[in-house]
Amino acid sequence: MSEPIRTRLTELTGIRYPVVQTGMGFVAGARLAAATSTAGGLGIIGSATMTLDALRTAVREVRERTDAPFGVNMRADAADADDRVELMIAEGVKVASFALAPRREQIARLKDAGLVVIPSVGARRHAEKVAEWGADAVIVQGGEGGGHTGPIPTSLLIPQVVSSVDIPVVAAGGFFDGRGLVAALAYGAEGIAMGTRFLLTSDSPVADAVKRVYLGKTLTDTVVTTKVDGMPHRVLRTPLIDALEQSGPVAGLVRAARNAAAFRGLSGLTWPQMLREGAAMRRGSELTWSQVLMAANTPMLLRAAMVDGNPDLGVMAAGQVVGVIDDLPSCAELIDRVMTQAHECLSRLRGYA
Repeated sequence: MSEPIRTRLTELTGIRYPVVQTGMGFVAGARLAAATSTAGGLGIIGSATMTLDALRTAVREVRERTDAPFGVNMRADAADADDRVELMIAEGVKVASFALAPRREQIARLKDAGLVVIPSVGARRHAEKVAEWGADAVIVQGGEGGGHTGPIPTSLLIPQVVSSVDIPVVAAGGFFDGRGLVAALAYGAEGIAMGTRFLLTSDSPVADAVKRVYLGKTLTDTVVTTKVDGMPHRVLRTPLIDALEQSGPVAGLVRAARNAAAFRGLSGLTWPQMLREGAAMRRGSELTWSQVLMAANTPMLLRAAMVDGNPDLGVMAAGQVVGVIDDLPSCAELIDRVMTQAHECLSRLRGYA
């Protein structure tokens, strides 16, 4: 087991290594989160695509697999967000992670109950807002990252945010090894968060056929598209994505409506609940109703690949880092490799002092 690197992140969360596995929908379930936490990192359950009952089951399964700290990622604008907050509190979850900036009241409720609150953001102003509202730390993702992403590269965004907030910053977007961890620490971050790298591990539940598609991609095989859900979304370039990019607005909305109806049945939400979520999304991000409908399209497109194992029929979120990943280690092997390389890198750098 590698020697720890202690930062404000490790002290805050009680983890051994400053490495976070992000809460990816349909990927970051109990198995992956538990494997990450057992290995000394911070495993996070991605709950946005789970029902409330499924989330409760996942949390208890992680508890059965490990005594190490772990977190749950949720959408702050979900119709049942308050219920999810209460579930995390009741089940003794250590870290509350948010895909969108949580409300001030949500942060206060979680902190009063002893949880560590770590939202994910993609811009300095959002980091400043959640810091002002009492967040304990923030995950900041640069444009290289997978899924919803912004235009600013990690190498510019991280030092900008570090200079503007006092809370610990966790760097995300483009990280896959120990050299990246040391680079993030040099920028002033307190750790790194990785999604695609953890997706491509033997502990990930993603089908082997889908993993092989990821492993065959290069640095130029991702694309940022708004045709999946109306917002910039970095995904693998596939024939389906090419077709979506070329589709007109009518065809896209018909497809989105069909998938939104399917997700309603999968999630257990009623139409009024989905409409309330849509209204919340419009208030939070100024989306049009057409874009809100497209956003409901995303879970079913992700599920087709990540759960059903059909890469030709679904959407596969991916960071640009996919082009430098060529193996499927366990989470324990990955984290040990990252930390060993980080220590080697630090030792080499001391020679320049």
